[in-house]
Amino acid sequence: MTRIMTRTEFAPVTVPPRAEETPEGRIIIVIPTLNEAAHIVDVIRSLRAGAARLGALIVVVDGGSTDRTCDLVRAEAAQHGGIVLLPNPQRLQAAAINLAVAQFGGQIDWIIRIDAHAAYPEDYCETLLAEAQQTKADSVVVRMRAVGAGFMQRNITAAQNAFFGNGGSAHRGSGQGRFVEHGHHALMRVSAFQAVGGYDESFSHNEDAELDQRLTKAGHRIWLTGATQMDYFPRDNLVALARQYFRFGSGRCATAFKHPGSIRPRHLILIGLAPLASLAAFAPVAELLILPLALWGLACLLAGLLVALRARDARIAFSGVAGAVMQMAWSFGFWWRLVTQGARQRAGSRRAGHPMRGEDQ
Repeated sequence: MTRIMTRTEFAPVTVPPRAEETPEGRIIIVIPTLNEAAHIVDVIRSLRAGAARLGALIVVVDGGSTDRTCDLVRAEAAQHGGIVLLPNPQRLQAAAINLAVAQFGGQIDWIIRIDAHAAYPEDYCETLLAEAQQTKADSVVVRMRAVGAGFMQRNITAAQNAFFGNGGSAHRGSGQGRFVEHGHHALMRVSAFQAVGGYDESFSHNEDAELDQRLTKAGHRIWLTGATQMDYFPRDNLVALARQYFRFGSGRCATAFKHPGSIRPRHLILIGLAPLASLAAFAPVAELLILPLALWGLACLLAGLLVALRARDARIAFSGVAGAVMQMAWSFGFWWRLVTQGARQRAGSRRAGHPMRGEDQ
């Protein structure tokens, strides 16, 4: 029986032997979690049969859940085996994947990253490996399709699936497989992951795009598959959505600091929104200053209505508001990081250029 680790224990666990029908190599399926009791059992069960066929170990890395997530994982492991629970003291997803690779990296060739807040087809892992074998890619990324129920989540879903909400991100659209610079992380060759240093754990968000920058610069290839996809369950209220996209914008700015030149034209439009909102604050002095912001807001509302008309679904006519929240929160997050990180860097430069008395003695 697979040993179940407690939250304070890191006992050695052996990865299941390589399955005969899996010439690609030994695999772990890593699921970072934090309060995912509503989804974790369904996710594990959807992956379990494929993991058994591949001889893969399912590794749940928990960041300190206060709900029943860990208990549910332990129950699944006790009943079926092939499942390991690891504690993640740093809580972040980047740290969770790094921890799993550090624990098993010498025994495996591939990692498959799974989001707990999502749903997957039963042949998901096998399809990813087949794509890697066919393309010789070091990373296989997937497309995300947002799905939701209820009024607000349904509108947020529609916004995230629409061009005005996702900006044309490659992994948010549809089409045939192709090589890309970035996509939603799924399968990675462990040797490539380790060669570039794994995830940067200073990133709470956008850690995947930052890693892709290092992978491509090192000559590793990233394949966006058209053979499978994942269904993502978005936030179900505008406050949580704004908080999430603020962090996305902040993470993208952090990536730009670390990798100058990584900003794309579609990002520039979003970056300009926060200054528009700030300009509108002076409307009491000059009324026309609110016009650019008003036109943007109107464009978002019309885009949402167009999405609803095309889908023939009046329930998603509010998606323009959700899209506006996403865009504006992302922009403010970007500028917050730009100002705060820029200030920290300037302060560091001043300290480096003007040492304190006694430091140079």
